Amino acid sequence: MMTMTKAMTNDDVLSTYEAMLALSEQMVAAAECGEWDELSLLEKRVGAHASALQANDQQILLDGASRVKKVAIIKQLLAYDRTIRDLTTPWMAQLSQLINSSGTSRRLNNAYGGV
Repeated sequence: MMTMTKAMTNDDVLSTYEAMLALSEQMVAAAECGEWDELSLLEKRVGAHASALQANDQQILLDGASRVKKVAIIKQLLAYDRTIRDLTTPWMAQLSQLINSSGTSRRLNNAYGGV
């Protein structure tokens, strides 16, 4: 059985962008606190909203004021994304270094035994 999703209205589109903005703000806070699990959960929620918008992308044409609001929200989303990247990049590098060093350590231990 196939389920049909209700087409989004202009208000639905803006509400979805606003929800993504609120979640992105929470993502920044989570990244600032090093709450990586929370960041990941929030990212999935933002992704679900983005998918809903993509599914309705061709059907919604926003008028002037709504379009301006959407653009402002997208600009803020991009700014939050940049902040999150700036916060996560050092952590990802550190994690990569830990993974690489533990792999090297394991290979040395296998090759030369525990000393």
